[in-house]
Amino acid sequence: MQHEGILPNSVTYKCALKACALIKSTDIGRDIHKKVSSRGLLQEDPGLGNALVNMYVKCRAISDAQKVLEELSSRDVVSWNILISGYIQEDEVEQALDCVEQMQHKGILPDLVTYVSALKACAKIRAIEMGRHFHQEITMQGLLQNNIELGGALVNMYAKCGKISEAQRVLEELPFRDVISWSALIAGYVEEGQAEQALKCSDQMQHEGIVPDAVTFVYMLRACAILRETKRGRRIHVEIVRQGLLQNDIILGNALVDMYAKCGEVSVARCILEELPFRDVVSWNTLIAGYVQEGELEHALNCFEWMQIDGILPDAVTCACVLNVCSQQGLIQKGQTLFMNMITKYGVKPSLESYTCMIALFGHAGHLEKAVRLVQEVSAAGSTTLWHALMGSCQKSADVNVAEWVFEQAESLDKSDESAYVLLGNIYAAASLEGQVKRLEGMRIRNCY
Repeated sequence: MQHEGILPNSVTYKCALKACALIKSTDIGRDIHKKVSSRGLLQEDPGLGNALVNMYVKCRAISDAQKVLEELSSRDVVSWNILISGYIQEDEVEQALDCVEQMQHKGILPDLVTYVSALKACAKIRAIEMGRHFHQEITMQGLLQNNIELGGALVNMYAKCGKISEAQRVLEELPFRDVISWSALIAGYVEEGQAEQALKCSDQMQHEGIVPDAVTFVYMLRACAILRETKRGRRIHVEIVRQGLLQNDIILGNALVDMYAKCGEVSVARCILEELPFRDVVSWNTLIAGYVQEGELEHALNCFEWMQIDGILPDAVTCACVLNVCSQQGLIQKGQTLFMNMITKYGVKPSLESYTCMIALFGHAGHLEKAVRLVQEVSAAGSTTLWHALMGSCQKSADVNVAEWVFEQAESLDKSDESAYVLLGNIYAAASLEGQVKRLEGMRIRNCY
């Protein structure tokens, strides 16, 4: 168009910026920004400014979006909403809430979109008092009468903040309830460990004629897993299959595997996993954990091999779980190989739990010197957890001298570390060193109380 000598107008630029946002082309977007600014079009069309803010937000250039908004001669609620959603997208939740405050300070009233975003932000950081403040504003403006999404956001905020009774009350007072608001409440009960209440809510929801969606089913399955309610879980499974929900939702598939595994039906969990149209590392981790829970450690190790044949690399959770199996089985060579492969082959940084498993593995196999060397070599040695694990290895080998040295290292990190005193005391007692037990008890009382 420009090659033919036709100059773009505001509408053209808005469309072009929308395209940049869709393909996340920051460079082209910046070029358009320069042209728009040089022609003074931002003063003529406030919507063009909003399109610029949106482009930068979608391209994850949030500081540029903030700068554009600050330079706009005319800012409205739409401009602010775009920026607020961008900060939430970037997990800069406090900044999002600051934007809401700035917007109100400048005399711009929040709308439904603002409040939904603000409540999401409060839910993420469990900012219950601010959430209650927004709830009051929403109620005063009568916004809950006509917006079902806002009601769901309120229920979700209270549930995520652990205020489940308030979430329940909000839901009961809503003029309209949908599957999203019910799912938020059910999820809240599950997160609080109130699985029975979660299932009662799902029954009540269906009694009102609302059909569960994939999200609802995920939390219903988690509730069944907590309660080991296999029969209820099977009925939910049948309904999920009937609705054809497994074709496009890996999270739901993983929840099914998890439910059967936690209910002790690992063979069924394995069949479900094999039938899933998509599998990821979470699917396999869930099955491996199920086999470990049931004490079927060989099957857990086999799953570790099968997942790699399936083209899925293990993550930190997988490695920690398999290292724990190696420790229980005394498979020192397999454990060492996996530990080395974590970085070189799988690109996984060993976690504190992984180091703890390796120390236990060396201790179990009677290789105390290797366990000591491992702790000395890692930066995580600043954690008392590793020294506790090493002291556990000393207890297995009945090595009092090394145990005393390990205790000194743990004590240097935290003199009031009561666990270290208990562990060394057990080693002294096992070695019939009663005098040392009494001396250590005196130290414990002085330093820990």
